Amino acid sequence: MKTKTPNHIKTHPSKPKAILVGVSMPSSPSAEISLEELAGLATTAQYNPVATLTQRLTDINPKTFVGSGKVEEIRLAVKHHSPEAVIFDEELSPRQNRELENIFKCRVMDRPWVILEIFNDHAQTREAKTQVELARMKYSLPRLTGMWGHLSRQRGGIGMKDVGETQIQLDKRMIRNEIHKLEKKLVQIDKEKKTQRKNRQGTYKVALVGYTNAGKSSLMNCLTGADTLVEDKLFATLDATVRKIKKNFPYPVLLSDTVGLINKLPHDLVASFKSTLDEVRDANLLIHVVDLSHPEYIEQMRTADDLLREMSADDIDIVIAFNKVDSLPDIEILDRALHAFPSSVGISCQTGQGIDSLRQQIIYHYEKKLAPYRLELDHSQAILVQEIRKVALILKEDYNPDGIVLSLRLSLEAKAKLESILKRSLKTASE
Repeated sequence: MKTKTPNHIKTHPSKPKAILVGVSMPSSPSAEISLEELAGLATTAQYNPVATLTQRLTDINPKTFVGSGKVEEIRLAVKHHSPEAVIFDEELSPRQNRELENIFKCRVMDRPWVILEIFNDHAQTREAKTQVELARMKYSLPRLTGMWGHLSRQRGGIGMKDVGETQIQLDKRMIRNEIHKLEKKLVQIDKEKKTQRKNRQGTYKVALVGYTNAGKSSLMNCLTGADTLVEDKLFATLDATVRKIKKNFPYPVLLSDTVGLINKLPHDLVASFKSTLDEVRDANLLIHVVDLSHPEYIEQMRTADDLLREMSADDIDIVIAFNKVDSLPDIEILDRALHAFPSSVGISCQTGQGIDSLRQQIIYHYEKKLAPYRLELDHSQAILVQEIRKVALILKEDYNPDGIVLSLRLSLEAKAKLESILKRSLKTASE
């Protein structure tokens, strides 16, 4: 039985073996590219991809997803490699999952479930754990009949630890009750998050978005001087991290690092991560971080754009940061990208290349949002000009016999600080 494992797919002999299955559809003709990404997901989920199989499909088989000939080919590959699992690059229906497990006599998984497993392993905070558990429950509910057997063999079952074989006895009513509890818990967490975001009103907010592993956390560290976790693996960051931009920056700006995006992201997962994704929706500016060294960076950009539209965040100002330019084999790749996307800058978080240019882009967009303001001062208040300069952008200063006229641009937060400065000045003068 001959199967192939492409050179770009790394194997890990110490991990449970998995066979990967991809299909080419008229709407998405390249199975190889998607399979490479699936291999990365499988590896992150602690599986060892030992073989890949692909098929071109015009119609999906309602019983087995792929055609009967490909099913037989996969069955022979299973017999040859004895894998722990067969992983499909598409979402399988409950019926397809059951039928394939009966044929292959091993666990069958689909791409959404692998992503859910990764999220479950990487969740650290109460919010992330609740979000992932809810998504796993919703995914599992229509698949109860065929999934109880292999769910009981998983780490922590469907989000609950150490329940083992007793899960087999759970019914749909109990799962629905658990979903209801988790949804109520997330509503409370969302209220807490809204309070936090309300406290940041008036502050200019920038959110990092982009495909998973594009370098968002590394850029976060470059811009803020923070020590955010940076790992070369998919979905290393699940929770939104918010930091103030301090390094070489003249204005109060908050920067948030958000969960990475990926093709075929489970809908329930997107819905569950509502409060996290609100950091994106509430932003004044998005920085779309793109791994320019990836051969399919254009497709990754399209995926991210589609998900931003799904989040109703596609009307926010955006700057494209083409990252990892130090890894490019040819500088013309960067030149072409910058030409194709005018609102973009090439950067390297490793070398620092382009970071100052990106800061200037953020400053430009910040100043563009500032409201015009005209302020008249007495000559006796001239000392206030330097203090005002710290909270507002002074475009013009006119000194005339009657006093000082300042043409300003400022944010809502800065306007409140300016009014405080003026009140303090009047109080001092009256005393």
